[in-house]
Amino acid sequence: MTLPLRFVTATLFVSVLLAGCGDSVAPFDGDERAEMDMQEAAERADGILDALLADIEPEVQWAHGPTTAGSCDVTRRRAVMTIVSAERRGNFLGVVDRSWRRSGYTMKSINNDSASPAIFAQSKDGFGVSLIVGGEGQVFFEVDSPCVEKSEVAESTTPPKGRSYEGVYPLPRPNVRSPFWSASAP
Repeated sequence: MTLPLRFVTATLFVSVLLAGCGDSVAPFDGDERAEMDMQEAAERADGILDALLADIEPEVQWAHGPTTAGSCDVTRRRAVMTIVSAERRGNFLGVVDRSWRRSGYTMKSINNDSASPAIFAQSKDGFGVSLIVGGEGQVFFEVDSPCVEKSEVAESTTPPKGRSYEGVYPLPRPNVRSPFWSASAP
């Protein structure tokens, strides 16, 4: 018995439509556009950074790095202005790692280099998050959005913790001492 082509086509069409229904949300796989525009993505990135920096105890001072917008993505950056000594760097990386894992992020890569360690992760909604230790031990955070709808992007409204360094680029090396993070004892 052969079925008419219209019936088969209609059945396949309805099956495809119903396959998209349900209560579960598939994880972001990077091939689709997120349901937001670039400004909303920038605000989401700020929220990710705000939550992370609130988890760091004792708190650190930080300044905004440049915001960049691509053809369908946006990146927010923050630079830690508190000196994180080589002896306390492992503690700092551990705090960040635990914060991201508690937030449900997938760890993509961890670079254990003693001079320039880095952590790369991804949120469930497709935002790439990274910590990179640069020159003189300065810690940089970056959040990259997935592909989103094109729009204008305003500067972050989150006030920096410490001096703003507005209009200063590149930012100076870390220059704020902390009794904990800057200590030379592990």
